[in-house]
Amino acid sequence: MGKLLRWAGIVLAGVALLAGLVAWQGLRLYRAPGPLAEARPYVVPRGGIEDIGQALAAAGIIASKRNFTLAAWLTRRDGALHAAELAFPAAASLEQVLDVLRHARPVQRRVTIAEGLTAPQVAAVLERAEGLVGAVPALAEGSVLPETYAYQWGESRAAVLARAQAAMAQALAELWAGRDANLPFATPLQAVTLASIVERETGLAEERPRVAAVFVNRLRRGMKLQSDPTVVFAATGGAGSMDRPISRADLDRDNPYNTYRIPGLPPGPIASPGREALRAVLHPPASEDLFFVADGSGGHTFTRTEDDHGRAVRRWREIERARSAEAERARSGEVERGRAPAAAPSTRSR
Repeated sequence: MGKLLRWAGIVLAGVALLAGLVAWQGLRLYRAPGPLAEARPYVVPRGGIEDIGQALAAAGIIASKRNFTLAAWLTRRDGALHAAELAFPAAASLEQVLDVLRHARPVQRRVTIAEGLTAPQVAAVLERAEGLVGAVPALAEGSVLPETYAYQWGESRAAVLARAQAAMAQALAELWAGRDANLPFATPLQAVTLASIVERETGLAEERPRVAAVFVNRLRRGMKLQSDPTVVFAATGGAGSMDRPISRADLDRDNPYNTYRIPGLPPGPIASPGREALRAVLHPPASEDLFFVADGSGGHTFTRTEDDHGRAVRRWREIERARSAEAERARSGEVERGRAPAAAPSTRSR
């Protein structure tokens, strides 16, 4: 009997030792570095533990689907595995991979709608945004606020667009409520329309208030705005850009958006203005300027009288002629060297 008990003790000790060795080996595999060479995001598909394990193994994030499945089952009380775009660290162990799957926040992607984009251009930005799904709904010109918007993989383009439109509605309501008195326009839509023209007229943030002041002054005096971007909008059917200079035919085009022909504001926005352009038209600085023209350095020369404006226009045309001559010399040199000539740069002026 005593001998039997001794043998039973030896067997039990062996079983315990074996179980300990198995547990130790399992813990070692659970915490061992994985095969992922560098940190990266990965879109975890929907499915059960085995489906996720197979996908992670195929992506090189884990070494063994079997070990992953066993580890996920043994730790199932720690929480469910989530399907989303998740960021996995380099050499992530099974322990780390499961922690990411259960507790990490999805990767936040971002899409930027720049100031001055037209509705078709905004739609194109959303269409190109990786990870968004679904079609872009029809959107009214000037209805979105230019900003950077966060989204998650698999979110709809319609949802991102709705956030951009809600942001514009909120920003416009706040700015309109604090607008200056006696502005020469009466509705928020007209404010967006004028701000969109200002946005398209200058790429320099510091010039927006001065450009806004010129247009406000012209509206107060009953002068036509004579804004080139409205001519482009009319000539392109709302595309907002063209690959040639504005022509006399464009300026003479009978179109409600052509401010060389119509008095006052066009019927609606020509682009998406940002907060600062909206702020500029709702709080224009005191100014007597009525004209501006490109100065050749990326900015504009602002003037009060037609004579001063005429001189500024002549200076700009001299700059244009010099640039055209330089471009022609460059093209001639390319032809002599057997190269195809480059396209001449487009220019415009007020």
